[in-house]
Amino acid sequence: MSNFILITGGARSGKSTFAEQLAAHPGRPVIYIATAQVFDKEMAWRVQKHQQQRPSNWELIEEPFDIPSVLEGIRSENAVILLDCVTIWLSNLMLKSLSSSSDSHYPDTLTPEAEEKILDQVRKAATLAQEITPQVIMVTNEVGQGIVPDNPMSRSYRDLAGRGNQLLAHKADKVFWVVSGYPLEVKQSGQELLDSLKPRQEHH
Repeated sequence: MSNFILITGGARSGKSTFAEQLAAHPGRPVIYIATAQVFDKEMAWRVQKHQQQRPSNWELIEEPFDIPSVLEGIRSENAVILLDCVTIWLSNLMLKSLSSSSDSHYPDTLTPEAEEKILDQVRKAATLAQEITPQVIMVTNEVGQGIVPDNPMSRSYRDLAGRGNQLLAHKADKVFWVVSGYPLEVKQSGQELLDSLKPRQEHH
């Protein structure tokens, strides 16, 4: 079974660099799943920059939408899978959902049903990341630590990303928070604290 690792943090925190170090460390082949779509010069430059810092012998799969199918297709590979990043994947799914929505009352906000449909894709990806043979490393962003966004679409995206990250973290074997280039393992200590807060069973 996979050793599923989730890496999170803020923008330019060093998440991708740490993830790439983890992926390369076992010495196995690496399959890099890129979720970004290139629509303008800035995104093209960012994608090129990421490509230049990765080893040239890593296999590349570009998939902006159907991550569960990709994981299913390489479930038996003796490799490390690095997906970068979850939040771009979620934004792709959200924009696709909004573009096909007929809800004229809130055109820039996911309906509860639409959000749940996207989160179901996250659940499937998380379950596969636990079950398949390759080690799976996913990179995501913490997008809800600043001020409350001033428009409905950004607020809807913030909520979707936060809920998606929680689902992935719950399934992951390890969760790392990267701060200014330094990773902190947070799931073990966090789980110990949560367990300590559970009501104690009464003995009769």
